[in-house]
Amino acid sequence: MEKLSLRGFEIYKDLLDFEAQQVLLTAMREVAKGAPMFSPMTPYGKPMRVKMTSAGKYGWVSDRSGYRYSETHPEGMVWPDIPNEALDIWHRVSGSRQMPDSCLMNFYGENARMGMHQDRDERDFSHPVVSVSLGDDGLFRIGHMERGGSTESIWLSSGDVVVMGGDARLTYHGVDKIRFQSSRLLPKGGRLNLTMRIVS
Repeated sequence: MEKLSLRGFEIYKDLLDFEAQQVLLTAMREVAKGAPMFSPMTPYGKPMRVKMTSAGKYGWVSDRSGYRYSETHPEGMVWPDIPNEALDIWHRVSGSRQMPDSCLMNFYGENARMGMHQDRDERDFSHPVVSVSLGDDGLFRIGHMERGGSTESIWLSSGDVVVMGGDARLTYHGVDKIRFQSSRLLPKGGRLNLTMRIVS
């Protein structure tokens, strides 16, 4: 494992070996069985390019009413519990004594991306966000606390973990593209990104 720092983001390269990735993937597939993946609609009426679901007390949803956390899936069921395999990662790297109450799971297909954004729908920004990459490589881009200006990018591979905390907590970031079928973890290709956070 190698630990890097990029604009305040702590990046743990290869924190999870292949076996640990497989175990975590199996656990998250169980989450998706209880709360099926869906394609969120933006408030502007356009579908997002990623599919997503959540675990924990809160899940993130989006529709014409706006972006928000909800205690129920769009189909009405409560979200499954966050798997212990994910919580173990939180304990290893977050530095927080409080448990996350939300774990978002985004799936990136061959042409999916995530535009530059801030994670600012949570109540208390003193808590970090912990991001776990599974599957294909993703080009992760980091900007500033305000829109615009220079950016830096790094390829995140399966098993990499990123911690956004402190001064980096409200930094703009996004995923520009993936290297489709660059990982053998997901036989059909694609990238799964888990983000654990404390919402309330």
